[in-house]
Amino acid sequence: MNIKRSIVLRVRIAFILVALFAGAIFYRIVHLQFMEGEKWQTKSETLNFQYRQVSATRGNIYAADGSLLATSLPFYRVVIDPMMAKEDVFSKGIDSLSYFLSSHFKDKSANSYKRMIRDARSEKKRYVILNRTQIGYQDMQKMAKWPIFRNGRSGGGVIFEKVEKRYRPFNNLASRTVGFVNEDKNGAGIEYSFNNFLEGKNGKALFQRIAGGSWKPVFDAEDIKPDDGYDILTTLDVNIQDVAESALLRQLTNKDAEFGCVIVMEVATGQIKALINLQKNKDGFGYGENYNFAIGDQGLTEPGSTFKLLSMLALLEESKINLNDSIDTGKGTFKFYDRNMNDSKEGGYGKITIKEAFEKSSNVAISRLVEDNFGHNPSKFVAYIEKAGLDKPIDFQLKGEGVPYFKKPGEKNWYGTTLPWMSIGYEAKLTPLHTLMLYNAIANDGKMVKPMIVKAVARGNQIEEKYETEVVRRSIASSKTIDQLKELLEGVVENGTAKNVYTEEYKIAGKTGTAQKLIGGRYTQKYYTSFAGYFPADNPKYSAIVVIDSPKGFAAYGGDVSAPVFKEIADKIYAQDLGLNDKKSEKIYLTSNSGPFPLIQSGNMEELQMICNKFGISNHVSGDIEEEWVKSTPVNKAVIWKANKTDSPTVPDVTGMSLRDALYVLENKGIRVVYQGKGRVRGQSINPGTPVNNAYVINLVLG
Repeated sequence: MNIKRSIVLRVRIAFILVALFAGAIFYRIVHLQFMEGEKWQTKSETLNFQYRQVSATRGNIYAADGSLLATSLPFYRVVIDPMMAKEDVFSKGIDSLSYFLSSHFKDKSANSYKRMIRDARSEKKRYVILNRTQIGYQDMQKMAKWPIFRNGRSGGGVIFEKVEKRYRPFNNLASRTVGFVNEDKNGAGIEYSFNNFLEGKNGKALFQRIAGGSWKPVFDAEDIKPDDGYDILTTLDVNIQDVAESALLRQLTNKDAEFGCVIVMEVATGQIKALINLQKNKDGFGYGENYNFAIGDQGLTEPGSTFKLLSMLALLEESKINLNDSIDTGKGTFKFYDRNMNDSKEGGYGKITIKEAFEKSSNVAISRLVEDNFGHNPSKFVAYIEKAGLDKPIDFQLKGEGVPYFKKPGEKNWYGTTLPWMSIGYEAKLTPLHTLMLYNAIANDGKMVKPMIVKAVARGNQIEEKYETEVVRRSIASSKTIDQLKELLEGVVENGTAKNVYTEEYKIAGKTGTAQKLIGGRYTQKYYTSFAGYFPADNPKYSAIVVIDSPKGFAAYGGDVSAPVFKEIADKIYAQDLGLNDKKSEKIYLTSNSGPFPLIQSGNMEELQMICNKFGISNHVSGDIEEEWVKSTPVNKAVIWKANKTDSPTVPDVTGMSLRDALYVLENKGIRVVYQGKGRVRGQSINPGTPVNNAYVINLVLG
């Protein structure tokens, strides 16, 4: 009996405890629902609904002629909310939609897609990624017309989530100059330096958190649309960039050099038309654009003999020397205190004129002249460096510019040998851009302009900021000195260390440079070679500098390594620039009218024959012509048709064609066309027979 009572008591106690616990739960539910309901409802909305960032579309980067260097292309992730479509729309369209999805993505069967979407609908899922492969804009437009999808977001549940990718139409051309920006907003080049314009202003939109941790956009009146970025209009010329990059890469490969850079600049404006930096890849195979040596800290190097131009400027301005004065270089060795200055020529040059000393790049002659005229007051020599602005940063438009280094008299590291060695480009550091700025000033009659690579920031046709040519110094020397320096630079090409680049077609002026590299505190047999100059020398339009570091082989001097690259670039620019050779264009490309019939030059043979026959003009084919396009030659009172080969993988001759025909022929080869004037094609900027490159932009002159 006692056992029974004990069991009943325990059961009653357990029941009471369970009842109390259930009552507590009920009380808590009621309390949460009615007393704290608003608080937790707000908390739920905070967790499941958020205003999230909507990225702005990044601005484009353009070359000088409007060619796209970088743009953001829209790609899309295909998502569906299977609950949005009405039952009749869903049932009617699911089979066709599944078939289209399978045919497009080719990753699973139509039945698999149908099952996936149906299962998601039955499970009341609101967000299903149909395929993780991103599609382009054209595919998105096509998919928007598919069954169910054609009802849009609200009627069919389709969501095309936009994902933007940066795209460069010219691939790696000017890749370091165009640059990049990473997720931490660090980077290089134009993308980084002008990021505040390019990135635009992000917006915000309401998103709902759904199963799996994904976020689905929800339309809301308080959404803020993103403000897209501005476009950057550069001064770069795609054709010149391509020509310069190809020439530099070829020489770097031939000489197995460590790195090289080229800058091509317009003399009057300071606009940079090409900027190339190529460095040997870490694996030792090939070259890539990994660092901007033309501008950055790692490009700061003892310039070598190209700096002798500044030494001659100081000598001509400060002293009464004459270029025809003589100086004895002896056997090519001269001792300054405890160090020997040597010329590159074994046995020396003996007694030569100052002009010859510069042309032959005699270290002994230049250093002796500078020591004799400035040794008692070296601050005067340094003052000419400062007057030319070579001792300070340029404040260039791209970030990461290197700061020049020059010793100053009175400092602890200034020795008796500093001045003579500085006079020939040692014990100082300059970037190639600083050196080019000096040479450009000589070409520009003494006026020094700041180099620029961006000319405007715009959105559509509206210019936000425009960058004009900035004159840094009205004149870096007297007109007499500038004329003498021009004579010296022309002499280097005609008679001196760069006579291997001399051409009768046009004049080149410039100076070679070869500096021994300082490694571990010792000068080595590795060289930093360069050539800086301008062309055409009698009416300069372009200045340029070529630097090649540590070339291998026997001929490792600036005249042997860098100067030929300069000439190759100059030759191709000269051939392409109609403004430099108008007379040549007219002589080569204009056909005279020598008969009693209208001038007929070039075009489609079938059309031209039809016109001639209609007007009763005698016309004949020269040989067997299988070409569609022909050129004409007037003979007496007849027209002779000759084949104009347009099918070969080279730039065709379109002179004499109508603009319509020229556009058809050139654009079918992937060449972008820019034209000016009216009438038939009178001249073309890229010579016929040049291998076709899809990066080319050809200029046509009509008349």
